[in-house]
Amino acid sequence: MRPRPDRIERLPEQYFTSLLARVSAAGPDVIDVGRGNPDVPPPAHVIEALTTSAHDSTVHGYPPFAGLRRAKEAIAARYADVYGVELDPEREVAILPGTTTALVELALVLANAGDRILLPDPGYPDYNSAVALAGAERVALPLGDDGRPDLDGAPRERVAAVYLNYPANPAAVAAPPGVFEEVIAFGRETGAAIVHDFAYGDLVFDGRRPQSFLAVEGAREVGVEMFSLSKSYGMAGWRLGFVLGNEEIVARLNRLQEHNRSGIFVPLQRAAIAALTGPQETVAERRVLYEGRRDRVLALIPGARCEGTFFVWFPLPDGVTFELLLDEHGVAVAPGEGFGERGRGFARISLATADGRLDEGLRRLREAFGEE
Repeated sequence: MRPRPDRIERLPEQYFTSLLARVSAAGPDVIDVGRGNPDVPPPAHVIEALTTSAHDSTVHGYPPFAGLRRAKEAIAARYADVYGVELDPEREVAILPGTTTALVELALVLANAGDRILLPDPGYPDYNSAVALAGAERVALPLGDDGRPDLDGAPRERVAAVYLNYPANPAAVAAPPGVFEEVIAFGRETGAAIVHDFAYGDLVFDGRRPQSFLAVEGAREVGVEMFSLSKSYGMAGWRLGFVLGNEEIVARLNRLQEHNRSGIFVPLQRAAIAALTGPQETVAERRVLYEGRRDRVLALIPGARCEGTFFVWFPLPDGVTFELLLDEHGVAVAPGEGFGERGRGFARISLATADGRLDEGLRRLREAFGEE
């Protein structure tokens, strides 16, 4: 067999695959408070919509490549109601099998080999995979303590895209004032497309309101926003998400999808419609649940912070490492260096952890920190 293609060799080690393997090898008694896997299932009416649709004998053929118009109308209606953003369902909405897929495909439709893509540091590790598959050059975009990117120090040449994420994983900060206006200006100056990852958009705390990038004047002229059903509705395993905004970028994604998949299973799309258009009380209930857990973590872990997402970001005390916590205290966090150089010395706790396990994990952390 011939050697592996370069695009496969370029892929970095998948951070979460290696992390989960390390935690699993440590034994069954480990309390994992690092993994962001929603522990509350989707609303009952969403599950019912899926099962009812699956019994429809007409849905098991190939679905429309670009998705159901009704699903696009549903996300557009939610954007208008919740975020104050008016979208054209046909031209400004793409449906994809999850936003992890979206962030990879966006790199493919935005960048040529050798172009630069700016990624937040610290930031979601799979952004690196997107850059690698596109054959682009990864450029770290350092985030300040408030989550504001250092655009003044960023290159201006050959920048195809800038990825940002608010509320931010892993840093757990909401969008700083004026940051969207700054990145829109950067996009206009450089020609770079702005990609805003809004996966945790509904999970903001302390009375904040969800803040869509697309609500800012000029945003859709330069970029798009990714919206996920995983966090707002507990549908992480269902793999369904949206890319919204710039008409040209949406058209590129739809064209790519015509060639690399034959649509998304219709019952999944009908379930998404049920989630987006049905009762929304569970969205607020999730936010309240995570905020309550967040408050418990902040009260116990020195230096911890969380303005949004279902994560808490905190500095590790001197001499405390991921390995020490795992091997000597039986508690697993997500080590910060996996999210970028600026994450070194930090760690992430997941609020998507059942209450009893979260409390035991916090007890072990405090024991390791010498707080008990």
